[in-house]
Amino acid sequence: SVTQRACQTCVKNITLLKHISLTTVFGPSPPQRTPPLVVNDLFEDIKDGVKLLALLEVLSGQKLPSEQGRQLRRIHWVSNVGTALKFLEGRRIKLVNINATDIVDGRPSIVLGLMWTIILYFQIEELTSNLPMLQSLSSSTSSMESLGSSDTASPPVKKKVLTRVHGNAKKALLKWVQCNVTDFGPSWRSGVAFHAIIHSIRPELVDMEHVRAQSNRKNLEEAFTLAEEKLGIPRLLDPEDVDVDKPDDKSIMTYVAQFLKHYPDVHSAESEGNFSFIGSVQNGYRFREQRKVLRETKAGLDKLEKKVTRAQEAQGSLADKYQSFKVLCVQYEGWRKQTDALLKPWQADGKLTVDQALVKQAWERVSSNVRLIGNWHLAQDTGLPSPLGDIGSWLHRAEVALKEDIPVQQNHEETANGVRRTLDQHKELLTHLEEHHRAFQQIQRDRSVSAVSVPPEQLQDMAERFNYVSTSSQVHLAKLEFWELKYRLLAFLVLAESKLKSWIIKYGRRESVELLLENYTSIIEGQKFFEQYETTYQALKQSADLYVKADITAEEREAVSSFLGDTSAQWKQLSVELRSVRSMLEEVVSNWERYSSKVAHLQAWLDDAESTINQPESARREFFRDLAHWIEQHAAMNDAGNFLIETCDETVSRELKQQLLLLNGRWRELFVRVKQYARADEVDKMRKDYLDGVSSLNDFLQLANDKMVSTVQVSFLNVRAFVQDMEVGSHP
Repeated sequence: SVTQRACQTCVKNITLLKHISLTTVFGPSPPQRTPPLVVNDLFEDIKDGVKLLALLEVLSGQKLPSEQGRQLRRIHWVSNVGTALKFLEGRRIKLVNINATDIVDGRPSIVLGLMWTIILYFQIEELTSNLPMLQSLSSSTSSMESLGSSDTASPPVKKKVLTRVHGNAKKALLKWVQCNVTDFGPSWRSGVAFHAIIHSIRPELVDMEHVRAQSNRKNLEEAFTLAEEKLGIPRLLDPEDVDVDKPDDKSIMTYVAQFLKHYPDVHSAESEGNFSFIGSVQNGYRFREQRKVLRETKAGLDKLEKKVTRAQEAQGSLADKYQSFKVLCVQYEGWRKQTDALLKPWQADGKLTVDQALVKQAWERVSSNVRLIGNWHLAQDTGLPSPLGDIGSWLHRAEVALKEDIPVQQNHEETANGVRRTLDQHKELLTHLEEHHRAFQQIQRDRSVSAVSVPPEQLQDMAERFNYVSTSSQVHLAKLEFWELKYRLLAFLVLAESKLKSWIIKYGRRESVELLLENYTSIIEGQKFFEQYETTYQALKQSADLYVKADITAEEREAVSSFLGDTSAQWKQLSVELRSVRSMLEEVVSNWERYSSKVAHLQAWLDDAESTINQPESARREFFRDLAHWIEQHAAMNDAGNFLIETCDETVSRELKQQLLLLNGRWRELFVRVKQYARADEVDKMRKDYLDGVSSLNDFLQLANDKMVSTVQVSFLNVRAFVQDMEVGSHP
């Protein structure tokens, strides 16, 4: 249900918070950060990437580049998170659908997925990868029987006695636990499994019979408390996190891995005691058996080498030569599989015994001779009477072309150019397919050419090879078309990333930032950068559609689909960052313009102000009448300067800080002496308004007095006019 998923997300969030806090404070060794970084809100606190990079530094022990400062913008956040994701990808950690913009946006599912991936790799997988070799036997009876019998006439085989812990970290951790659990979910709800681990470490701490009689909550609380207080295991979980229908398996795995971290050898003594004798006996038997098989293999390879040499020097008919060729090809393939099987276990770590080294040398000699078989095969084809010899020569070249590996260079553009050249060459070669095929079919029907009989087996072999070329040519050409466009797109993405890195930097002075903006405009707009990607991607998509419709394997189809999805997601993230660069560069240029202008004007005004400060009051009042305006100018200068200090490189930032320090010092000294003039304009206006009001009032009073003392002739009209005149005068 939605409620259950929400609860699991909450539990996972809390567990990860506790784990990250412990990691960033303590790390794998003593404290590395002073003061330690604290993560209070997982989704918010890693948005800017600073704490995420700090966590990776502690876990990996490596120093990672980071954009830091008080005024980091979204573009810097994306850059930091991108650095973290590339660091993880560089360690071959698979990140599925995790993009920098999703982390910056604080998407809960993506953030939790990333943090779980980090913990799984740096904590759980690294811990489980160090588990000792697990020893397994099917039964004591079958083991002892194997000691007493051997079949010396049988072909060389490998007998496995010991198997390493393999598979994913989850299975390895379950094997380490060694108690009756099958998962990291409901099996742990009762708390008994946690007590079992504690009991295996410190038996005196736990009475298992008593534990089985208690409630889930009581068991869980006691187990977590014992682990923390007696074993030093951090309390990442609480009972209510586990005593639910579906406990979060990732949170439980994270907690259980702490036991493995602190007590990795808790089960080793028991394992060694059970298997030390039988294992040593079987190891000795296996060693003798393998030496015998390896010596037999070397003898067989030496004989094969001599056979190949004699066969190539032998004389005889076309049929005899062809038959010798086919027999040796079959023998070579059988010995190749056998030799690969014998040497494979040692090739993983590069260690060979003397016998293995001798087998390897013998095989390399045979392989060197067998490479000549290709030339021998070609000689047999071209040695046929014309025109079949010419057809055989073409057929050999076509087979080589179809089997040719595509050379992948470090530079994607060079790879794409190489694929293009190969594609053109192969297209030209395969244009003759139908012509040669028709001619060969006529010869095959006649079973002879130029009155010379051709061995039917050789004609049948050529017919099968023609069928291979016919059915594979279209797939091959479609693959080359796809690969060319694939590496064109990869080269474009590498270019986009390199340009983005050159634009998202700590900036220099205004001129250099303007040049960056010009460069950005020239590439993004002038070269129609986004349109280039869309054109290349659509061409790639069409080529991919044709390729997957051909007769290719399911794995190849999955690889094509995965590549299209991955590159599309990568471009989606890159395009967002690229579009944001312009506004960032324009903002930096704008702040440089504002800062330079304000500094120049403020310096000139300060020079005049410092010389005016000793003049009479009237002169000072007049000069500092617009002090409020200069207060605003001073604040704007500091805003622009602080922005530039955060976004510019160390040298420029240091110069800006020094300049602001001097100017602000001069400003403070002056302002203390003239701050009373900050409201001079306002006071002057109030004084003017007051005097104007007094003058208007005097004029009114004088007018009213004149009216009151004036003589009015007694008549209705005169009195009425006088009253109206007085009413008008009372409202000036």
